[in-house]
Amino acid sequence: MKLTIAALLALCAPSVSFALVGSNWKFSKVPADGLNDITFPFNMAKAPHKSGFYFAQQFNFHNVAEVGYTGLQPREDSSGKSFVHAVFSSFQGGTTTTHSNCHQGADGGSGVSCAVDINGDYNDTYNLVVENISGTTWRGTVVDTVTRMSTVVGEWTLPAGAGKLVNGQMGFVEYYIWNGQPSHTCNSLPFTEATFYNPTSKTGGASGGIITNVYEYGDCVGKAGFSATKVASGGYDIKVGF
Repeated sequence: MKLTIAALLALCAPSVSFALVGSNWKFSKVPADGLNDITFPFNMAKAPHKSGFYFAQQFNFHNVAEVGYTGLQPREDSSGKSFVHAVFSSFQGGTTTTHSNCHQGADGGSGVSCAVDINGDYNDTYNLVVENISGTTWRGTVVDTVTRMSTVVGEWTLPAGAGKLVNGQMGFVEYYIWNGQPSHTCNSLPFTEATFYNPTSKTGGASGGIITNVYEYGDCVGKAGFSATKVASGGYDIKVGF
């Protein structure tokens, strides 16, 4: 089912209430029962090494009402090393976990949140892999495409009856610092830049993963220094802030 932008925004998790940028993704062909895995590549080479921004892709499951998401957040350098924060979350009530990187609850509501910090080069592209490992249990992994270092972000189990990944959802760029503030001014948004590459999948019969469009939304439309440029390898380079 093709979702409108309005419908996609209605499905967003609470944390994207101060998101600045949305992006829609889909595959041109998928099996009828859905996808066993999706890989979402990101690059933050030009993002400042400072906490505040979240670059994420959302996804849904068949027979499950609420979304999951995965993505990257910049972090401050420490002891001369750069660090990348990776996230893998479910907002579905009844989701459970026993993984050490995870805990119950997601942005103050139901679900499970998983996260890990890795020492990584911001020039490298990172794959955020969402894959089924057994039954209704899913794993999130961050892979440095240059060093090939693979780190499990977390694992969680959806309620019984949950199906495979649905074709199509949205991504976002969020400045989550604003979530805890009573007000903000658009021209105070710090600069950042990230590339969202087209999604891929190893699922048999799946092909044609693409980010179809990128757009502003929220209360800073036209006021946040937004630009989105297609990249030759497939996807969009997104800039916001000043």
